[in-house]
Amino acid sequence: MFTPADREFMARALRLAERGLFTTTPNPRVGCVVVRGGEVVGEGFHERAGEAHAEVNALRAAGARAEGGTVYVNLEPCSHHGRTPPCVEALVVAGVRRAVVAMGDPNPKVSGQGFAALRAAGVEVTSGLLEAEARELNVGFVSRMTRGRPWVRLKVAATLDAKTALAGGESQWITGEAARRDGHRWRARACAILTGIGTVKDDDPRLTVRDVETPRQPLRVLVDSRLELALSARILDGGNLLVAAAIEDRARIQALRARGAEVVVLPNASGKVELEDLVRELGRRALNEVHVEAGFKLNGSLVAAGVVDELLVYLAPKVLGESGRGMFNLPGVERLADAQRLRLMDVAQIGDDVRLVTRFG
Repeated sequence: MFTPADREFMARALRLAERGLFTTTPNPRVGCVVVRGGEVVGEGFHERAGEAHAEVNALRAAGARAEGGTVYVNLEPCSHHGRTPPCVEALVVAGVRRAVVAMGDPNPKVSGQGFAALRAAGVEVTSGLLEAEARELNVGFVSRMTRGRPWVRLKVAATLDAKTALAGGESQWITGEAARRDGHRWRARACAILTGIGTVKDDDPRLTVRDVETPRQPLRVLVDSRLELALSARILDGGNLLVAAAIEDRARIQALRARGAEVVVLPNASGKVELEDLVRELGRRALNEVHVEAGFKLNGSLVAAGVVDELLVYLAPKVLGESGRGMFNLPGVERLADAQRLRLMDVAQIGDDVRLVTRFG
């Protein structure tokens, strides 16, 4: 059904979509290529919410040459009025003959409607080309649309004996500069960066993107059950902080709000933050990807709660021995058969360190 040329042009559309990796939230990352007579006559990508979609940018670049052509786009064109007009209308007015789409829109309220509108206008529509790659690019958007919660990626930097810090909490720096820069790229693509009060006490992090260029900073999310955050903590600088607590201490909440933070109270029966409720809350706030950088206690709690989708693990060629802290505070198993299994998705050497990407389920 698809030709080698189709695959080439769809791959080009995906590369264009990646140019919006840090900027499109809460919208998906979308690229579009317009082809006529076997040649690219226009291309574009969606950069940020509220601005033109990929198809509109590509059609503008193509002008009259789009008539009778084929569009390649990695996500089903929208057919509804949002902050911008429907892309389907623009495609029909431009007179395109064929639309090749990687995947349908996962939003159940709009899924399939774009395809139906194009076909009703006489446009030939085929879908499924490089669908797996398209889903990967928008894994967070797909998660939020289908599960009501963001894709949660937990980052860990550890030694070869799986230690993330010394017994006293010192962890700067286990991995090298290249791995830390790579970690900031993963921060930059996320909608939020989540940590726990233990990490803030130990490291006083800013929890911002610094080592790569980005036009925006992700929301910072702090799990602080007892509202222990010091008002002098650097994570409060510049606002853009959501604190998840388990107690409703009005004086503390007011003091944090005066520093520009927002506080949500989400207790569970154990007097801690209900992590599943927190993840759902982040989904309601239209966050697609959440990047976790926390200590072994919160790491373990998040994994035990079943809200972590992916592990991003950097392993340094070092050994700390018995005194170090581990990756996760989790109960042990008595049989190897009971070990939690993950799928290895990618392995890469980053500087002197090794990066593993693994997934649950």
